[in-house]
Amino acid sequence: MNTRGKTVWAALAAAALAATATGCTSHDTGSPTSASSAPAASPTPTPSLNFQAGAAGIGDPYYPTYGNGGYDVASYAIKVKYDPKTNRLNGDVTVTAAATADLSTFNLDLRGMTVRSVAVDEKPATQTRTGNELVITPDHGLATGVKFTVRVVYDGVPGSVTDPEVGKMGFFHTADGAFVVGEPESASLWFPVNDHPQDKATYDVQVTVPAGLTAISNGVPGPQQTEAGWTTWKWSESKPMASYLTTLAIGDYRVVNSTHKGKPVVLGVTKQLAKGAADTSMSHTVAIADYLESVFGAYPFDSYGGVVVKDDDLHFALECQSRPVYSAGFFRRGVNDSVVVHELAHQWFGDSVSVKTWQDIWLNEGFASYAEWLWAEHKHESTAQAIFDNVYKNSDASIWRTPPAKPGKKELFGDSPYDRGAMALHALRKAVGDKAFFEILKKWAEQKADGVATTDEFVTLAEQVSGKQLDAVFQAWLFGTKKPAKP
Repeated sequence: MNTRGKTVWAALAAAALAATATGCTSHDTGSPTSASSAPAASPTPTPSLNFQAGAAGIGDPYYPTYGNGGYDVASYAIKVKYDPKTNRLNGDVTVTAAATADLSTFNLDLRGMTVRSVAVDEKPATQTRTGNELVITPDHGLATGVKFTVRVVYDGVPGSVTDPEVGKMGFFHTADGAFVVGEPESASLWFPVNDHPQDKATYDVQVTVPAGLTAISNGVPGPQQTEAGWTTWKWSESKPMASYLTTLAIGDYRVVNSTHKGKPVVLGVTKQLAKGAADTSMSHTVAIADYLESVFGAYPFDSYGGVVVKDDDLHFALECQSRPVYSAGFFRRGVNDSVVVHELAHQWFGDSVSVKTWQDIWLNEGFASYAEWLWAEHKHESTAQAIFDNVYKNSDASIWRTPPAKPGKKELFGDSPYDRGAMALHALRKAVGDKAFFEILKKWAEQKADGVATTDEFVTLAEQVSGKQLDAVFQAWLFGTKKPAKP
């Protein structure tokens, strides 16, 4: 996510001036695992006499009610129909999962909406609502290891939530359609889901909208079909995806379709914007992705893209998997490659390698912010060192009181995970040298691909690759509460 448009631009500008002046160019057993490690089906499960309710939260220290325990989702098949005239959405979602505990009941996350029916393994199931939890009781217990399907049919007017730090997120209704974007929460506002990055899954999405409108989602586009004034758009994301990374963009868009390295590229810009800086910025997507691939390793997904949307209440960009969503405001001053770099870097760090708990958000934001510094270096606009020096010198004192690796819920999207997280990576680079540093980044992206990760795991890998004991570096830059000495 990029919530700013401020610190990096200021740093780049200051660094560029400096460069000119100096001549530089510059869990418990009920917790899910990743989709790739879902347990195999048990053809003849051992009978259990200890069926219990699955946990109503995954146990995240910052968001304890997010996600659910007792099962691991493998895939979602989402079918929705949306009418912009009424703002109503009709949904039919099938969740394929495996029990990781002996379940008598289990939960899905769903905000608002009216549930019309629930079936487990094609048999009617009982459902109740407790706050934002959809509590499902199948007609029989689900033993550990058993694969099962849940079909939920529902409808209503999807809503949004407001975070004091991020602002409005979720389902945005627009004059010509709608779009979905939000972190850490957005998915549960439009479909039933196990809403936490720990339970990544694959997705097939069918979106039916009035003929003439575009409907963009994640992954590889499928065939379109128009009937009786409605068009159904199909999208498929075959790599495990965290739920908050799912997106919809419905409306009147300029769409450019192409291929790059044999993969589809889908770029959309709302026609609410005159053709210009946003379109140009989107056209740089594959060139930026190619550069990042040279630094981080192979691009991790089967498609490329981006969508520019417009709503006065949207003040951020988000790394939606294979299809980042950008607020039009990022292009108000002209072409903005920096924000594109940030969200594309997240395809490696945040999307392919996702956080196990939200307190490790610096593994997403620090890496994406540092990618901006690397891009400036690559384009000879500045150097990572010059940008580091400027951010180190001019950062507010609060950044040093907030450890990037444990920022606290209120500072999850504050400056520390972004700017101090990026400074921590630069301090690591200085400590181990360029060769080891870039090897660390590539190995991290490769070894943790399609899964979840923690700060401790990154520290361990950095020490293994570099052959150095790095406690002092990481303690100072990731966990300390005082301004470290400049490396």
